[in-house]
Amino acid sequence: MEAYFDNSATTRCIPEVVEAMVKIYEEEYGNPSSLHMMGVRAENAMKEAQATIADTLKCNPKEIIFTSGGTESNNMAVIGTAMANKRSGMQIITSKIEHAAIIEPMKYLEEQGFSVTYLDVDEWGMVDLEALRQAMTKETILVSIMAVNNEIGTVEPLEEIASIVHEINPQCVFHVDAIQAYGKLRIHPRKMGIDLLSVSSHKFNGPKGVGFLYVRDRVKIKPLILGGGQQRGMRSGTDNVPGIVGMATAARIAYTNLEEKQAKLYELRNYLIEGLLNLGPKEEAWVSIHGVTSQDEKGHKPAPHVVSASFSKVRSEVLLHALEDRGIYVSAGSACSSNKPSPSRTLQAIGLSKAELETTVRFSLSTSNTKEEVDYALEVLGSLLPMLRRYTRS
Repeated sequence: MEAYFDNSATTRCIPEVVEAMVKIYEEEYGNPSSLHMMGVRAENAMKEAQATIADTLKCNPKEIIFTSGGTESNNMAVIGTAMANKRSGMQIITSKIEHAAIIEPMKYLEEQGFSVTYLDVDEWGMVDLEALRQAMTKETILVSIMAVNNEIGTVEPLEEIASIVHEINPQCVFHVDAIQAYGKLRIHPRKMGIDLLSVSSHKFNGPKGVGFLYVRDRVKIKPLILGGGQQRGMRSGTDNVPGIVGMATAARIAYTNLEEKQAKLYELRNYLIEGLLNLGPKEEAWVSIHGVTSQDEKGHKPAPHVVSASFSKVRSEVLLHALEDRGIYVSAGSACSSNKPSPSRTLQAIGLSKAELETTVRFSLSTSNTKEEVDYALEVLGSLLPMLRRYTRS
């Protein structure tokens, strides 16, 4: 049996998406900037995709800018907003558990003279709202907080954050990295007070190399890619029509019967967590789970698809490859930073010990996963862990 539990890194491109893209490649392959009928047909396909995605967010199609993916969307949001609004102030706020596609642009802006405040989080990964309130000033031009943490699945209180941001400084722009949230949670940016929202297609069964940035009407951002002036001058370059149509197809399918899909994922997630916690002797905890495991007293729920677990005395890389040998695929952290052996910022921020940092593995689920796959993974773990624990470095 094979069990793929690394869906936060990327998901399988579903057949409906491939079919929609092939039609564009073979039949409607014109450049949407061309004035002839082939160009018009490509442009119409792109506009239809834009409307489909806008419908999932309950926004205006003109508020959707297509990009090459989540990293470009985040860079465009962070750097573009900073450069367009620097006359109003030079302060930016983010959290200590953001993805590298936010942290690295923030470092770049610090080099350009901007001041960046990095907010602490609690042991569950929730942003400190009082610290946000204290950090906000009339000079704050941008606040960027992710919707769902890619490593531990924490869902941040976006509406509360937006309320604080706009109460203290109505001109401040609130950006949300929704790359791990879109397609799994309902997000209505205008209703929630979100000004900018980043999304990546391959996280919800769409193609790689395409994403979008929601930009609320009248929000000022400076384009980062200049050239032919496509997409109203906001993002130049020949439009990736097959990718855009594929992404819109995946978005439509993701948000069809979403609540049923969420229920399935939560059931599978809880089943996995229960099985992990029952590994090993009852008197000794072999596994610990990070982040919110179920709804807490404040009503906060975790994302339905991410489980972060530490396996006592077993290094994550060793366990990852031992599972891989048996056809089980998990992650030792964020795929985008897995080639850098530095400790996870997120796991450090929530206060994990050095031993826990070195033994944490992420399971990330999709609706195509089954209980049988979870049972197989638990069975393999049950046989592997006693052996691997014996070879632990002291």
